[in-house]
Amino acid sequence: MKIFGEELGNIGRWYIALPPLLLLGFLIGLFFLAADGQSRLTAADERVHSSEIRERALNEFLAAVTDAESEQRGYLLTGEESYRQLFTAAAAQIEPMLGRLDDAYSSLPAPPREIPRLRELTARKLKELEQTIDLYQQGNIAPATGIARTNAGKQTTEDILGIVAVLRDKESIDLSTATTGWQSDLRLSRWITVGGTILNIGLVILATILVYGDMRRRARQATALRDQKQELARQVDERTRELTALSTHLQGVSEQEKSALSRELHDELGGLLVAARMDLSWLQQRLPTSEPAIEQRFKRIHESLSAGVDLKRRVVEELRPTLLDNMGLFTALRWQFKESCRRTGLKCSERIPEVDLKFNPDAAIGVFRVAQEALTNILKHAEAKSADLAVDIEQDTFVLRVSDDGKGIMTGRLKTATSHGVSSMKHRIAALGGSWEVHTPPSGGTVVTARIPMASMLLHEPGSAAA
Repeated sequence: MKIFGEELGNIGRWYIALPPLLLLGFLIGLFFLAADGQSRLTAADERVHSSEIRERALNEFLAAVTDAESEQRGYLLTGEESYRQLFTAAAAQIEPMLGRLDDAYSSLPAPPREIPRLRELTARKLKELEQTIDLYQQGNIAPATGIARTNAGKQTTEDILGIVAVLRDKESIDLSTATTGWQSDLRLSRWITVGGTILNIGLVILATILVYGDMRRRARQATALRDQKQELARQVDERTRELTALSTHLQGVSEQEKSALSRELHDELGGLLVAARMDLSWLQQRLPTSEPAIEQRFKRIHESLSAGVDLKRRVVEELRPTLLDNMGLFTALRWQFKESCRRTGLKCSERIPEVDLKFNPDAAIGVFRVAQEALTNILKHAEAKSADLAVDIEQDTFVLRVSDDGKGIMTGRLKTATSHGVSSMKHRIAALGGSWEVHTPPSGGTVVTARIPMASMLLHEPGSAAA
């Protein structure tokens, strides 16, 4: 040092001492910057966690309100006590959910103003649901259903959904801001780390090794995840095929059971009713009487037996239409459509080929059930004044169309799990290798269209393939 001092004076000492001091200062600064960055990352993580808690509380509250409303509707529709009990349980969960929301938002500097409004609307909705159930239990079914059908309850539900949507949007913005800040702090920390590694070759080498190892680990994980995804996709496809086959089998078993029950009702019950009518006629002829009361009784018994025969015939036709087995699909469709329209007073028109084809029995009953379910939906839900049934053979495709001029069908209803009739129609057509669609044209109403390959519809005679 003396030599440096002699040659450079006091400046030489600074040249020697300055690099270690700068390095030490840099390391100290790096330490504090890293600590500050870690603190900001922790704060951002806590903010993200709090936002997730609030989002979860919102979802649980909305699920409780939805469950309560669904159970109330189920009770009004069926009158089963289990729905009322489920409603009571769901309603009891709503207040704790609101308490969780209050706790979740109490940590914010300025709790949102929507929470009190949400509590007010929820109380109003619960009061409306409980009032409807009380009316229903008291036997006032019409007022109860009238309240359930008013727009007031629907508007309250929409207001609740609107407030939940606003709160979710706020949470999304807050989460996005927190995530952006977290990413910015993370990038800053990385740059500081990179700056430190420049001053230390050993750390650079170590970091390179660690990064390389991490890349290899991520590559292995990506490969494993890809393999797992492919395996899961294969399992899902396999389970889907199994469930489709099972559903098709169950539908076939159901049709077989309906056919067996139809034959038993036709043979056994029909025979009993006819025998009873014959015996009654025999007794009436052998025991003539002039008393009006006895004659009235005989007449009433005749009418009851006739009504029983008619009821038996309708039940048999609903279970397994005899026209379908004896006269063919087109005749059965034409009868079913006209008979349903006649009973309900619906104005109907049909366009079905006159000449019937030899259809596969499974395909014929599948198409018949699809048309039957579509017509049932029109009668129950469409509020239509007229309906139309059309059957066309377009080249190699069998086309069935059922349309009405009603209020149409909501797209969301097609995706709900409760649309079992729609799901049944869709599955029957898919099992025949066809396609199914339903839409509402600009003019209104609903159009259900099924397209099935003729190869799946026609009955293949033995030896026809070889020919």
